[in-house]
Amino acid sequence: MDLFVDLPASQKGSHMSRNLELVSEIIDMNLAKPVPDLETFCAETAKLLLKKHDYATYSEIRAEADYFLERIYPSGKKGLEPYKLVAEAKAKKNGGIKKLIGVKVIGMTTCPCAKEVIRKIGHYKENEVPPTHNQRNITTLMIEVPFDDKSVDANDLIDITEKSFSSPTYGILKRNEEGKIVFNAHKNPKFVEDVVRDILRLILKKYSNLPKDVLVIVKSESEESIHKHNAFAERITTLGELRT
Repeated sequence: MDLFVDLPASQKGSHMSRNLELVSEIIDMNLAKPVPDLETFCAETAKLLLKKHDYATYSEIRAEADYFLERIYPSGKKGLEPYKLVAEAKAKKNGGIKKLIGVKVIGMTTCPCAKEVIRKIGHYKENEVPPTHNQRNITTLMIEVPFDDKSVDANDLIDITEKSFSSPTYGILKRNEEGKIVFNAHKNPKFVEDVVRDILRLILKKYSNLPKDVLVIVKSESEESIHKHNAFAERITTLGELRT
């Protein structure tokens, strides 16, 4: 967890021990009564933070947690795959509050550029799949949750993100399964920008009922295998802007 408050011009520093006191208190509370979701937990903590710091007019909470989902491996067997839940909340003294829920997902992309060059120099036909280089992709997707709306679910955000990679990845794979994943990923090459575009397209389709001012944040990084740099793309926008 990261906890922040603003300071008046007359004050040199914040009382940081109050942050630690609050964290200790909310841990005790939530052991007795579990939180419904991470974003609500952040929102409630942001409000409590303003009570602890009576001089502050604004607070911000960021939280990240390990999360596991049952997945079916290419072999047909089931297993748990790891993800990250991320959440943010921003509260104002006058009562305004904004909360976001998100996920951090690891997948795979394959490079369209190298594929086309190899197609030409290797004399591949159009219906053949030339090789290309692989990239591990790490994508964070966050969406603002209207205060009493329960339609945004982290599991759906994970599904949307994984569908936008060249291929999902798995912790346990046998040799034959590895080959199939690589082959299928090479049939679906994507720039890092394509991952962001495809996520936004699926977000629009999934959340057509949400208000136009809902904030959407997508950040995607492909870790290059043949370069010493990585490729990064992001879009920070609203549902209304995307619809337009």
